[in-house]
Amino acid sequence: MNDSKLDRRNFLKTTAVGAAGLSLLANSTASATEEIALPLPDSISLRQLIPLNHGWLYSERSSAAGMQANFNDKAWTRVNIPHTNKMLPASSFDEKEYMFVSAYRKHFRLPAALKGQRIFVDFGGVMTAARVFINGKDLGEYKGGYTPFSFELTKDINWTGDNVLAVECDSTERKDIPPFGGLIDYLTFGGIYRDVHIRAVPTTFIENVFAKPINVLSNDRKLNVKVYFDGKIEGPHSVIVSLLDGPNGIASETTTDVSGVSEHVASIEPLKEIKLWDIENPHLYTIRVMLRRAGTTLDHYETRVGFREAKFTPEGFFLNGKHLKLRGLNRHQTYPFVGQAMPWRVQKHDAWVLKKELHCNIVRTSHYPQSPHFLDACDELGLLVFEEIPGWQHIGDKAWQDLTVQYVDTMIRRDWNHPSIVLWGVRVNESGDNTEFYTRTNKVAHDLDDSRQTGGVRYRYNSERLEDVFTMNDFGFPLRPPNHPLYLNTEFSGHMYPTKRGDNVERVREHANRHARVHDAVASDAKYAGAIGWCAFDYNTHDYFGSGDRICYHGVSDIFRIAKPAAGFYRSQCDPTEEVVLEPAFDWARGDENESFTDALVCSNCEKLVYYVGTRKIAEVEPDRKTYPNLKYPPFRTNLHSAIGKAWEDLRIEGHIGGKKVIERKMSARGVDKQFIIAADDKELVADGIDMTRVVFKVTDEFGNTRPFAQAAIQFAIENGEIIGDNPFALVGGCGAVWIKSKQTPGTIRLTAKHPRLRAKTVVVKAVSPS
Repeated sequence: MNDSKLDRRNFLKTTAVGAAGLSLLANSTASATEEIALPLPDSISLRQLIPLNHGWLYSERSSAAGMQANFNDKAWTRVNIPHTNKMLPASSFDEKEYMFVSAYRKHFRLPAALKGQRIFVDFGGVMTAARVFINGKDLGEYKGGYTPFSFELTKDINWTGDNVLAVECDSTERKDIPPFGGLIDYLTFGGIYRDVHIRAVPTTFIENVFAKPINVLSNDRKLNVKVYFDGKIEGPHSVIVSLLDGPNGIASETTTDVSGVSEHVASIEPLKEIKLWDIENPHLYTIRVMLRRAGTTLDHYETRVGFREAKFTPEGFFLNGKHLKLRGLNRHQTYPFVGQAMPWRVQKHDAWVLKKELHCNIVRTSHYPQSPHFLDACDELGLLVFEEIPGWQHIGDKAWQDLTVQYVDTMIRRDWNHPSIVLWGVRVNESGDNTEFYTRTNKVAHDLDDSRQTGGVRYRYNSERLEDVFTMNDFGFPLRPPNHPLYLNTEFSGHMYPTKRGDNVERVREHANRHARVHDAVASDAKYAGAIGWCAFDYNTHDYFGSGDRICYHGVSDIFRIAKPAAGFYRSQCDPTEEVVLEPAFDWARGDENESFTDALVCSNCEKLVYYVGTRKIAEVEPDRKTYPNLKYPPFRTNLHSAIGKAWEDLRIEGHIGGKKVIERKMSARGVDKQFIIAADDKELVADGIDMTRVVFKVTDEFGNTRPFAQAAIQFAIENGEIIGDNPFALVGGCGAVWIKSKQTPGTIRLTAKHPRLRAKTVVVKAVSPS
């Protein structure tokens, strides 16, 4: 995980065991009770964290009776978590279809070995409000779909028989719960869409740990580890804090005696030989905290930490003392068909796309705290994160604001050990000024974590700045000059220039240009810390936004995470030693008028491009440093119009570095659908009935270029798996994607895709037993 050349398959393998964990593969039918299994008996302490994602029962209709233990749920549908309350098409649906109150039930039996422990249920996220019952007892309602919550079950567990955990899930847009109350430009969907766990801990246990590196660039660096206990430690105990460096074992350790406290700060120092976390070598350590009494370990808590210094200054952003111009994209965590209910592998894949394919160095979690799996991947890959609270322009009443302040607290406590996070967003996106409200949110952030700065995204240039960094959505061009010492552009382009893959060549080219010109402008002045474009992926939205089909086409990639030509600009901004990139921002042999090619735009990190039309050498071109004088790798622009002639011929572009050809791109002039290509992101899934991978398919010319006007309905057949997506699937811009989900049967998953004219293709994915 510390190698910048990390292979994606190995990257996912390093996290597969942790994600599968102790997942319980109940093969029972609906209403059967699941026997909870425990880990091996030599576990470090009494703490047990057991995934509870399998074998839930679901109904689209909730009732008071359905929350009771003795309710007959045999007719309910069996589902696994993550789960969306309503499967939907990728576009052109009515968002009211998922806005209802549904119900979930889970039958389980706990082993007697846990008796005497405190038992909690932990929910990673339920959209939008969850009322939770255990054996018919109402434990209360949690309001908010983007932050985790827990309920204690200890006093209500049946230790001799069946237990029923029931959840009433309200997925309506309740005005008392942020982000709702006004218009919002995204959809929230519904369901129990993040992981659920049973947590067994001793009577007094470690509730949380904040590991804060201090003076990481100095010889007197240290790690302050703040340990939060649930309840006061009574009598003599000891706290052992260990810093672990993977297979290298314990890097440092400290032991402290404690008594009569509910919090404790341990300092690990001196730390002489420490590997820094940065975007190229994101080295991660593990912190292990153990609570002991009379030589017995009662509880332990583990979290990861990276040593890095991140600062926004009047001279820009600095990581570990080195200036870094921030270049990134905003990300919504929603997907076609299932809304937000994607498992760990798919969440991590988005981080991979942003860092390894688009070569971004920062992502903004617009507009809410996102999946812990996504943030874990950002830590592992070296992708910086600006994380913010839920909201979009609207500020509600005092109770609404109180909930938002609570979300700031919960977000930071959940995520404060992620080295990738460099900025806390404590202002509702694009909201108006509210001195009292935002004084509170900033204070909570600074009190909890004084090692990170705060930001607050606005689009009013002269709005009040209570945050440390003035984070500004600037959709015009030229950009406004920075009007505060610490300044970050957090959105641009987006709704000002929505672009589909099949739009005319002038629009597709201009889409790429608009991203390039903003990053060029930002590179011209150190006072701009950087720019985060709107946005990475197209996303579903309400009927009063978007293009009339419930999609905002604002992304540099489409809703299936398939790159549009504008994505080529971001790809091209990496060093050629990482990847040589040559991405035309056009499709060849298109349009009724070939005037489009008087200004052909190519995004590349090469030193020179050589163009051939047919067998004729047309031009040798250097990067356009006149239009983009501040970019390290400016796009290339040239006039191909005069070379076209009466008949179209194939286009060939060579990329040269150091006088040698290092890459070549060919584009067909025939205008014929020649190939049907299909590929899965992963060769292996966990056979747990939850794990998924994306399968991308496209119709191309003979050189592999997507044919944006290709039209066909692709028919799928699958063995030992489930298709998540349309079947048949009508191509969108000549391509598309579905996801395949494993079943609980190890073996081989085969997905066959049949094009009506081109040959059928099959992808094979291995389904392996959970660890």
